[in-house]
Amino acid sequence: MKNNYKVAIIGAGICGLYLAWKLSGKGNQVTVFEKKEGIGNKVCSGLFSQRILEFLPQSRKLIQNEIKFAFLHFPKKTIKLRFTKSFFVMSHLELDRLVAGLAQKSGAKIIFNNNISSIPKGFDRIIGCDGANSFVRRNLKLPEPQFRLGIQTFQKKEDSSDFVETWPCEKGFMWRIPRGKEIEYGIIAKPENAKKFLSDFLKKKNINLKNFQSKIIPQGFIIPLNNSVTLCGDAAGLTKPWSGGGVIWGLKAAEIFLKTFPDFLVYRKKMRRFFIPKIFMSKTATKLAYFFGFNLPWLLPKNVTIESDFLM
Repeated sequence: MKNNYKVAIIGAGICGLYLAWKLSGKGNQVTVFEKKEGIGNKVCSGLFSQRILEFLPQSRKLIQNEIKFAFLHFPKKTIKLRFTKSFFVMSHLELDRLVAGLAQKSGAKIIFNNNISSIPKGFDRIIGCDGANSFVRRNLKLPEPQFRLGIQTFQKKEDSSDFVETWPCEKGFMWRIPRGKEIEYGIIAKPENAKKFLSDFLKKKNINLKNFQSKIIPQGFIIPLNNSVTLCGDAAGLTKPWSGGGVIWGLKAAEIFLKTFPDFLVYRKKMRRFFIPKIFMSKTATKLAYFFGFNLPWLLPKNVTIESDFLM
C-alpha cells in the first residue's frame, strides 16, 4: 500500500483545515479548495468544551471566557445544568485562522475563490468538508440532512459571567452567552420560525439589537459507501442534536478519519459505530427533556450534570 496520497479537501472550515494539517504532516500532498476569498466562520457562537484543547492545544490563547454551567429556562421551571467539562468562549473566526496557519506550515495548499462545479480530478482521495449545503454530498446524490436555522446578534455590554442562559422553543432554543466584552443572543430553530421566535424573545426582554447573522445548521449522519470520496463534519450532518454545535463532533470525526485513512469504508464503519448510538440517545434525551419541561416540569430535577459533548 502506498504511503503518500494526493488528497483534495473541499472546504476550508475547521474540519477540512484540521484534516489538511494532519494529513500533510504525515507526508500526503493535500490541496484545499475554498469558495470564499479567505478563512473564517463568522456565524457561530464559538462555545466549545475543554475538548477543543485536546485537538488544538494552541487555541488556549483564544479563550475569551469560561462557562461552567447553564440555566435552562422552561416556562414554569428553571434547571441548572452542570457540565463534565467546562466550555470556552472563543472567536470561531480566529480559531479557523489558527488551524489554517497550522495546515499551511505543514505543507497543505489552500486555493481560495474556487467554487468547484465538479469533483476534482487527479486525486487519490477526496474529502467533502464543505458545510451544510455540501456540493460533494449532492454530487454523490446522497440524502439531505435535517436543517435548522441559527441566528445570532450581539449586545455591546461587558459580561464575564461563568454561565449561559437558554430558553427552549419548538425544535430549538434561544440563548444568552457572556463573551467578556459583549453578550451574544441567538436562536436555533426551524427555519420558518427562528426569526420570529428570536424577535419576540428580544422584544419581551426589552432588548433592541440589529445586525443579525444567520446560518443553516444540518443534523444527521451521511457517510457514503465509497472508497475514494467521503464526507466529514457539517457536510455529513455531524452536529449535536440538542445544540447544533458541530466543531467537537467534526473534530472527533476527523480523528476517526485519520486513524482509518486511507480506507474510507473502514472510516464509515467506525463512524457508524461511534456516532449513530450517540445521535439516537441524544435525540431521545432531548425529546424527553422538552416533553417534561413543557408539560410535567415538576418531575424534572433542579440540578443536572451532563456530558459536555455527547450527553452520555
